[in-house]
Amino acid sequence: MKITILSYGSRGDVQPFLALALGLQKVGHIVKLAAPYRFSNFVDEHGVQFVPLAGNPEIISQRLNTAGANTIAMVRAISDYVFSIGEKILYQAIAACEDSDLIVHSFLFTTGGHSLARKMGIPDVSVQTFPVFAPTHVVPPVVTPNLPLGPLCYFFHWLITQIFWHGGNTGFRRIRKALPKKFDLNLHWPFTPDKNRLMTPLILACSPTVIHRPDDWPTSYIHIPGYLFLDRVAAYQPPSELTEFLDAGKPPICVTFGSTIHHDPEHIYRNVLQALKQTDNRAIILSGWSDLQNIRLLENIFVIDAVPHDWLLPHCKAIIHHGGAGTTAAGLRAGIPNILVPSAADQPFWGMQVHAIGASPKPIPIKELTAERVVVALAKIVDDAVQNTAQDIGRKIRIEDGVGETVKFIEKYSEKWHESVQSSTF
Repeated sequence: MKITILSYGSRGDVQPFLALALGLQKVGHIVKLAAPYRFSNFVDEHGVQFVPLAGNPEIISQRLNTAGANTIAMVRAISDYVFSIGEKILYQAIAACEDSDLIVHSFLFTTGGHSLARKMGIPDVSVQTFPVFAPTHVVPPVVTPNLPLGPLCYFFHWLITQIFWHGGNTGFRRIRKALPKKFDLNLHWPFTPDKNRLMTPLILACSPTVIHRPDDWPTSYIHIPGYLFLDRVAAYQPPSELTEFLDAGKPPICVTFGSTIHHDPEHIYRNVLQALKQTDNRAIILSGWSDLQNIRLLENIFVIDAVPHDWLLPHCKAIIHHGGAGTTAAGLRAGIPNILVPSAADQPFWGMQVHAIGASPKPIPIKELTAERVVVALAKIVDDAVQNTAQDIGRKIRIEDGVGETVKFIEKYSEKWHESVQSSTF
């Protein structure tokens, strides 16, 4: 099959789809990955055909962190920017999919990717890196993780879906006026039953060890195959300075805020570094998109832009991070305790979820971050219960094959879709 994957966001949003692209290529499919242009080199170096998309995901990150945990503000933060570049992205996405046999779409392409597949008369699969568009009574909504479980929880799942659907429609109407007729689309929601089309599958790319499947999720179209990990241990050659640092003392704590852009990184790192000093911990800081030029570092701190998590984290004692889906998955798979400092989007949800399964202390919201709170969290992660739980979760995740299971499912669904078209029964 010729498969196009439509993805958008930070590196943590794009990397799982690169892993999926490689898995699909491995079994003989021809794959194109569409993502923000800044990831061109990252995708190209793995031998996957890349389609650059307009826009800068750093701007989305900045706006999300300004919005904080306010749901309406988060929606506006994303939609205002996405709609400003929406026309360009639509042209690019259509071009990327023009010869495709199947479309895989991520969060921001949920409506557009499905609607394009319908226009082309081909199947599509929705892959999400957090639980969304799947109402349930027993898993809290991503943007309101503190809600009590039960009917209110279910209602907010439904409400978030409605906000996403209607908000997207409103923005698309603005774009639609400028579109030539050949690019015009009728918008459709992928998870509404339709007697004329087989239901689009919703694949939640996380571990069933971390998100226990609720009984009220339909088995007919919602699936949890495991995380989509991009493994690079065999190919990675660490710089000599990094290996020397690791060999020079006890296992360090990894500190990373990934692709998250904060308006006050000095406040964050000052408090974390002070806590590390007070507790006599060494650390490796993965600076990512953060500017650390004005931050005074300690002798037992090593700073590097990025290191593959699957290589680094097994060498570490614990990880302090922002709670992005990808970093959370990597920390859990490594079998080490996590300390989460969430700020926006799905980060507070993962903070609550990792704590609920016993692999971390309570998350520290970034607005409440102090050195004292980090010191308390560091004291809790040496507890045998946290250590044993983290190790047990890591062992379970490491034997899962999220990429392989997702590839198999996509192939089976494609076969089923074509059979249903030929028989004209859905």
